[in-house]
Amino acid sequence: MTFWNDKRVWVTGGAGFLGSHVVEELKRQGCSQIFAPRSSEYNLLDKEAVQQALKELKPNLVIHLAAVVGGIGANRAHPGRFFYENMTMGVQLVEECRKAGIAKMTLAGTICAYPKITPIPFREENLWQGYPEETNAPYGLAKKMLLVQSQAYRQEYGFNSIFLLPVNLYGPRDNFNPDSSHVIPALIKKAVEARDSGADHMVCWGTGAATREFLYVEDCARAVVLASEKYNGSEPVNIGSGMEISIHDLVHVVAKVVGFKGEIVWDKTKPDGQPRRCLDTGRAREYFGFTANTPFEEGLRKTYEWYVENK
Repeated sequence: MTFWNDKRVWVTGGAGFLGSHVVEELKRQGCSQIFAPRSSEYNLLDKEAVQQALKELKPNLVIHLAAVVGGIGANRAHPGRFFYENMTMGVQLVEECRKAGIAKMTLAGTICAYPKITPIPFREENLWQGYPEETNAPYGLAKKMLLVQSQAYRQEYGFNSIFLLPVNLYGPRDNFNPDSSHVIPALIKKAVEARDSGADHMVCWGTGAATREFLYVEDCARAVVLASEKYNGSEPVNIGSGMEISIHDLVHVVAKVVGFKGEIVWDKTKPDGQPRRCLDTGRAREYFGFTANTPFEEGLRKTYEWYVENK
């Protein structure tokens, strides 16, 4: 607990989905000086605003979680924005933190940085063995450049930053906006609406054959805080649950949790996205003792209950 007692921590994106849970986990670990300003206070796309934030907040540890994110539809609609804003925010923030003498940075990458065809389970050494899946490549590559920057800055300046690769997250406070949500909140919303309208079927994108791995957001927050405390290396680290599930099976589990009993219809004109995703999580276990511990259906139920209470 004592590690966090005297730390001043700036969490970018601290009001967001993962960020809000990281803030709560930091408090549980004894950190009392946490700053989570919104972009309206400090716009990370503006270099002067970043400099002002560092001057006023005086952090000694920065956890960079702010990102422009979305599902396949949002990535296809806004590839330019997703590339530019994620790249600019991250690269600029790391440079200004280095110049300001920040003791440590934790950078959140994305599973979308992996090549489209990656051997299962994804190992960190596979990161550079091909181009990412096309629908989210601009976002994935923008975040991946932060790994390059992190390693280059460690080599030239001795700057201590670490790079984490969280898998698809889900949980309370997720984004349920149909224009930008990821697969689990999109499916929960769709299943609830189908159930409540008495529909006899529900249409889902793709073939259902693609697989994904999901991590409950509170588990991820614990991993981010653990890594920020204990890990000081240059190698990227996967953050996941190690559980692989097909979209077909996922839809049926969501329908069960929500109580939708109609037919599932697949719209095969829509893309599946990356064919398979499942991580090797050995480094996280070895480097800072992280393993996920929330059973998938339990996490889904908590996410569904939060949505019903807050929609």
